Amino acid sequence: MRVLRGRAADIDEDRAVTDHMVADAAETGRPAVRVWTPHRQVAFGRRDAREPGYDTAREAARDRGYSPYERRTGGRAVAYTGHTVAFCRAEPVRELRTGITERYEEAVETVGAALADCGVDAEQGEPDRSFCPGTHSLSADGKLVGIAQRVTQGVARLGGIVVVRDHEAIATVLDPIYDALGVPFDPATVGSVARARGVEPPAVDPDAVARALERRLVGDATPTVEQVA
Repeated sequence: MRVLRGRAADIDEDRAVTDHMVADAAETGRPAVRVWTPHRQVAFGRRDAREPGYDTAREAARDRGYSPYERRTGGRAVAYTGHTVAFCRAEPVRELRTGITERYEEAVETVGAALADCGVDAEQGEPDRSFCPGTHSLSADGKLVGIAQRVTQGVARLGGIVVVRDHEAIATVLDPIYDALGVPFDPATVGSVARARGVEPPAVDPDAVARALERRLVGDATPTVEQVA
């Protein structure tokens, strides 16, 4: 299995790395995994872009030092602080309409096991008025994981976000954004690995969380590690 580590020099190049990884999996039939900490940004979903307050929401992100971007997968806006872990698994598929539920269920179990490795007992589900509301979430003293999936010709792209720390910072930037988008949001529902463990944020290393998640996503496969330039 191909495993990519690290991030590119800027947000556009970094997004291109993941896109190329997914395209390569579709072309070669070789699965791939990437777990990393993206640059500081707010990634908006396609539904957000159709809301009347979208421009206001993007400006709210910029005002707080977060670059606004629109992503291809997932629902509502999510924030990355630079310590937030993102993950993506590209799995070659033959049928577009089969295996979706099974992949989601496997992902919830896999990410939950990785959190347990990090000392967090998380459960599937989320509080009301959470960020990026969705069925495939994990919570422990607040929502700390969201999972999304997109299936295109030849490949299933399954990924998500793990809030390692900075839950207060994420809540602060998302509050005016969700208000502008007209989406119910309670800042108190944002969780993190640090919050679930009851420790100060510096005590939780995002890279350690990323490697734990990477190990679980790779599973029994033999990894071939590539460093992102």
